[in-house]
Amino acid sequence: MPLIRLSAITSTTTSLLTAAAAGALLVGCSASVSVDKATPKLSADKLATTVAEKLAATTGQAKPDITCPDALEGKVDTTTRCKLTAADGSTLGVTVTVTGVDGNKINFDVKADNTPTPAPS
Repeated sequence: MPLIRLSAITSTTTSLLTAAAAGALLVGCSASVSVDKATPKLSADKLATTVAEKLAATTGQAKPDITCPDALEGKVDTTTRCKLTAADGSTLGVTVTVTGVDGNKINFDVKADNTPTPAPS
C-alpha cells in the first residue's frame, strides 16, 4: 500500500469510512505538528483531530472518527495508539510514532493495523 504523506502546523493553544476502506487508506501516513513547549507534546484531542482532518483531506472521504487516549510526547520513537471507528461500529487500531523533532515541531508517522475489529453484535 502507498504511504500517504500528511503535514500540519498547529499550536497547543490554538463517517462514512468503513473499517475495511480505512485499512486500505491508513496503511501509512506522516504528519508534522508545531507546538510551543521545551519538550513538545501534542494533546490526545489535537492529535486525533489532526489525523482525522488530514485523512479526510487526503482521501476525499468524510472525516473519520479517531480517538487517541494519550498525548504524543516529542521524543523520537515515542508511540501512542489511536482508534478509528467507522460508521458501522467496526474499529481499526492506529499507531502513531514520532519520527523526529525539530525545535517545536513534532514529525510523526501513522500506521493502521491490517485487520479491523468487527462492530459488536
